[in-house]
Amino acid sequence: MLGGLPPIGHAAEAPARAVAPAAAPVAAAPVVGKPAPPFDLVDAGGTRYTLETFRGKQGVVLAWFPKAFTPGCTTEIQSLRDSAPALDAYDVAYFMVSLDPPARNQEFATAYQGKFPVLSDPSGTTAKAYGVVDGDRAVPWRYTFYIDEESVLRAADREVAPATAGADVVKTLDQLGFPKR
Repeated sequence: MLGGLPPIGHAAEAPARAVAPAAAPVAAAPVVGKPAPPFDLVDAGGTRYTLETFRGKQGVVLAWFPKAFTPGCTTEIQSLRDSAPALDAYDVAYFMVSLDPPARNQEFATAYQGKFPVLSDPSGTTAKAYGVVDGDRAVPWRYTFYIDEESVLRAADREVAPATAGADVVKTLDQLGFPKR
């Protein structure tokens, strides 16, 4: 159980689990067991991160969050920060991602000593491809995606609990059999 919730969608299941508040329609949600949508995200220094960069090398965790410096997002970055030693045991690249400008995400990461890149999707293209925004929604839903080294979406968690996000990611990586370093 993930954070006291039923297991998240895995490759053996058809579509990614779309559990979210009733007001949270999921547009174009990627399908677990299928190739993950490509992404092109940037950090405050201008470094670009693409799915292609990691293909054949290591898995990727994309933890989408609504907005820097809000209470839930602050709790989530602190949880991931505090779980860094356990997360670093896995051969994955893990990121928090939002639509906030890169400089704002850098301020956020610095303020809470994030030990991982906090990326931006300035155009919202990747957010739409992952179904974390749709329609007029200005901020992404708090969803976490697990992508293996072959760029296949292995799981999608749409019930992220900010306070246990770090431990939940570690648990899910273990359940999915992601390799350790």
